[in-house]
Amino acid sequence: MRADLDIIQQWIAPGSRVLDLGCGDGELLHYLKQQKNISGYGLEIEPGNITACLEKGVSVIEKDIDDGLASIRANSFDTVIMTQALQIMERPDLIVDEMLRIGKECIVTFPNFGHWRARGYLAFRGKMPVSKFLPYTWYNTPNIHFCTFKDFERLCVERNIYIQERTVVDHEHCHRWWIKLWPNMLGEIAIYRITR
Repeated sequence: MRADLDIIQQWIAPGSRVLDLGCGDGELLHYLKQQKNISGYGLEIEPGNITACLEKGVSVIEKDIDDGLASIRANSFDTVIMTQALQIMERPDLIVDEMLRIGKECIVTFPNFGHWRARGYLAFRGKMPVSKFLPYTWYNTPNIHFCTFKDFERLCVERNIYIQERTVVDHEHCHRWWIKLWPNMLGEIAIYRITR
């Protein structure tokens, strides 16, 4: 399992109801069903990923999250998850609000655009960053709303969202002691657990 998904699964209670937004190939939901006896499903838009979910026995609904989540009842899930997709949403602030409407708690992960490599690209090269972790050029990237940890935490304050836990990791999803010294500069990926 991907290293970030291993971190996330530790925050999921056994037997809980889980919704995974942009669930990809269903790897996390499959693991949670097998190891933690959760119930739930994923939302996904890519046909290949939907097929992979079905092959794993993961319940999946074809849906563009940007179209909204109004069809999902309030408080119908214990946990709503969105990994590495917040930055591709047209209105990430509204998606976070919707996640918190339908779930008791939410887990969100995103790349930190405040990382020193991204800052260095802009400051010293005068170009948008391209790296192993952000492999797209400015004109073909699906990422339309980059943010930093500070930006996301400011949104949480403005929307009265409580941050239960925050984990900051490198591009390999590993904890490093030095990241704790200056997370917004040294952390590449944020993993937040939030609630109202």
